[in-house]
Amino acid sequence: MSDAPRFTTLGCRLNAYETEAMKRLAADAGLGDAVVVNTCAVTAEAVRKARQEIRRLRRENPDARLIVTGCAAQIDPDSFAAMDEVDHVIGNAEKMAPDTWTRLSPDFVGETEAVMVDDIMSVKETAGHLIDGFGTRSRAYVQVQNGCDHRCTFCIIPYGRGNSRSVPAGVVVDQIKRLVQKGLNEVVLTGVDLTSWGADLPATPRLGDLVMRILKLVPDLPRLRISSIDSIEADENLMQAIATEPRLMPHLHLSLQHGDDLILKRMKRRHLRDDAIAFCEDARRLRPDMTFGADIIAGFPTETEAHFENSLKLVEECDLTWLHVFPYSARPGTPAARIPSCVDGATIKVRAARLRDAGARAVTRHLDAQVGRTHSVLMESPLMGRTEQFTEVRFAQPRPEGAVISASIAGHEGAALLA
Repeated sequence: MSDAPRFTTLGCRLNAYETEAMKRLAADAGLGDAVVVNTCAVTAEAVRKARQEIRRLRRENPDARLIVTGCAAQIDPDSFAAMDEVDHVIGNAEKMAPDTWTRLSPDFVGETEAVMVDDIMSVKETAGHLIDGFGTRSRAYVQVQNGCDHRCTFCIIPYGRGNSRSVPAGVVVDQIKRLVQKGLNEVVLTGVDLTSWGADLPATPRLGDLVMRILKLVPDLPRLRISSIDSIEADENLMQAIATEPRLMPHLHLSLQHGDDLILKRMKRRHLRDDAIAFCEDARRLRPDMTFGADIIAGFPTETEAHFENSLKLVEECDLTWLHVFPYSARPGTPAARIPSCVDGATIKVRAARLRDAGARAVTRHLDAQVGRTHSVLMESPLMGRTEQFTEVRFAQPRPEGAVISASIAGHEGAALLA
């Protein structure tokens, strides 16, 4: 039997970041033999997979304490506490608190509650200061923001993450300086609603201000990348950075969700399809090599074939390359779950597949356009790296892991370029 806790992470990069912090907190507390599951709640399928994983881990670790945390645990702690396999449930704020892990330690004297989940909406700070990023020898992810103040009708995540809160710029810059000193060549800024960064800080700076400050104060950082953004909230300095800062990587993942104005309004999104198209045109005008990914939901309640076709058209009109397609699933507690749906499960599945097919064709177009070009590639392993646009590149001969090298693209295979 192991005497160190084991962690399983489901869901987003932010969860993975927080797992790294929990590992340190658990080790410092002397937690001992335990299994910790950091859950996701973005879809009903994600919650189902969390329960499935919990049951599997209990079968494989019959004597270990099993601790469940993450968004699914925060939103519905009682249902996880009711599972026979689960010993403790802890909330998203509690999992980042050293005292929580001290109370879970076998050396703790006193009573430890089975459920430690408080009101996430009352949390005012994020725990971005706990670790100096996580990742590989080539790339580190740095949390700069958590939570979300918006209430899109389909989304349960604010109830798992709480309201938006930001890591101060000085803390972020200091973290990145330490990462660069360790030899990291790329940093990715992460958060739940990244473009809301700064709204809760003095003088209400914007994400573009943070990006410009990092690039100015950490001149030795070769590559800065930002993860998913809400394009309608892109500020002037962010666009300026896109236009003038070659160290800011030309790849943006956009939270678009749909391509039809009526559905966007019913989702309570803050943009219309023309806003999305205009942003992509502006960003590509400023940075011609810019590539876009996007989240798109198929089968939102009341979505007609005509509505869906507008999402399909958006793939070409925005020239999207990397699609994350989500078949709609009702999340209890969200307004959209109360909307009578005229879209059956089979239709949702077909529409999601059609979007994925459009995405696959877009990837092929992108790969075709790279053949014959030279790219700056960050090596993630001896035989694989990624371009500035995050396209995978495979090599026949090994290269130094973590290095940034210049590579000529000879062709492509599957979803990867060949150098």
